[in-house]
Amino acid sequence: MANGGPEIEQLIQLLARLPGLGPRSARRAVLHLIKKKDALMIPLSAALDRAVSAVTTCEVCGNVDTRSPCHICADPRRAESGLLIVVEDVADLWALERAGAGAVRYHVLGGVLSPLDGIGPGDLSIDALLRRSPDFSEIVLAVNATVEGQTTAHYITDRLAGSGVKVTRLAHGVPVGGELDYLDEGTLSQALKARTEI
Repeated sequence: MANGGPEIEQLIQLLARLPGLGPRSARRAVLHLIKKKDALMIPLSAALDRAVSAVTTCEVCGNVDTRSPCHICADPRRAESGLLIVVEDVADLWALERAGAGAVRYHVLGGVLSPLDGIGPGDLSIDALLRRSPDFSEIVLAVNATVEGQTTAHYITDRLAGSGVKVTRLAHGVPVGGELDYLDEGTLSQALKARTEI
């Protein structure tokens, strides 16, 4: 049942499409925006208008920014980095940057291989990764520890075989602060296999 007119209902429906927001959360957000129209809604609308025209995808790594090459690719401190971190999407790149990954460079695949969903190698930026690979001494595959992520990692590793580039992946296992009793069997098994000397 629509409340407040079609414009408000459309705003609720659009916000409900965002990750983490369902119809009830979107309705609360819209009501908050309406209550704070001058302080929030008008600046948000202007920021969205500016972002629509300014945001672009980096032609080098696939990051989103307001310029291409992006700020990360244009950073002179990273120009000589021999380390390339491959991620599934931009959110992963941003997470690594927040974690302080260092003066490294990135490559965004744009997803993972998923034959069931019709996503093959041609749907990802794997060919662009292969073209960039000779510029690096090590490529870190920082994909999620899902079946699709691991399938993608194996595919890329096979494609890079014989290139002379060292291919590594992120460690998997027990998270910092994690309790063994709460971990699944797969995580525990991987942690045992990847154990290190103290």
